[in-house]
Amino acid sequence: MNQEGNVAASSAPQIVFFDLETNVPSRCGSGGGRFHVLEFGAIVVCPRKLVELESYATLIRPSDLSAASVRSSRPEGITRAAVAGAPTFEQVADRIYAMLNGRVWAGHNIQRFDMVRIKEAFAEIGRPAPLPVGSIDSLGVLTQRFGRRAGNMKMATLAEYFGLGQQKHRSLDDVRMNLEVLKHCATVLFLESSLPSVLSHGAHREWPVGSSTVVTRSRSSQLINERFHNSSNCSNNVLTVPTPRKSPPSATSSSLTYQRPLPYARGSFGKVTEGVKNLLCRAQETRSITRLLRHSQSLFR
Repeated sequence: MNQEGNVAASSAPQIVFFDLETNVPSRCGSGGGRFHVLEFGAIVVCPRKLVELESYATLIRPSDLSAASVRSSRPEGITRAAVAGAPTFEQVADRIYAMLNGRVWAGHNIQRFDMVRIKEAFAEIGRPAPLPVGSIDSLGVLTQRFGRRAGNMKMATLAEYFGLGQQKHRSLDDVRMNLEVLKHCATVLFLESSLPSVLSHGAHREWPVGSSTVVTRSRSSQLINERFHNSSNCSNNVLTVPTPRKSPPSATSSSLTYQRPLPYARGSFGKVTEGVKNLLCRAQETRSITRLLRHSQSLFR
């Protein structure tokens, strides 16, 4: 059974990461106003181990040499002088066909750009284009699976997000960077799927609050206010004055959530509480503040 599994895995199509560098079509007529392939680069990858098995890269002389810029704005950009002595696409078509045909094509934004340019280049020389058995566009896959947590989904931005250096915009360097970006993204997504409530992007941890002994500050204030407004019978309810949130209760107030050391023995605490209750009850029956103060002084002597 293991041998059959190994045979099936070995017969699985290999993955080829490829990238094209082209000119930027100009409206002024340079290069015929269309795309010309200036460089092709590809690596063949084992789908089981994601290790590089084969690589190929070449500069390509366009049919219209004016399509290549005399100077490049990039440090390692492709110039007209660099491709002047390079082979034409027709001269390297067999090698490119062998690299691509019958394999899974992979790359960043290949469905909208690189795959279209390959088809155009083979059509220009009158030859059938290579065909893939499948395609993996990392731009679409990462946008859907990884999201925009790294900003835009350009390869340069993703590489910077993972600390992989700067994109060189050279075919072979870019496809290798593409593979490393996919590995890093896959690792992050794997870890997040293992602990979705902890590691998932944007996830927040919810703490259990099912215990009846847990009372939040807002809830405690609500309870105090309810008891204060519902205390109609002074003999059955203790009149509690709510205190501000940021200030601790005074020595003569009662709180549901605040406790402080008492300067007297616990045995006399019940007597003091009862005295305070009786004092407040008598205070409701009198209108004289002088009598209230006199009663309070006699109680705490």
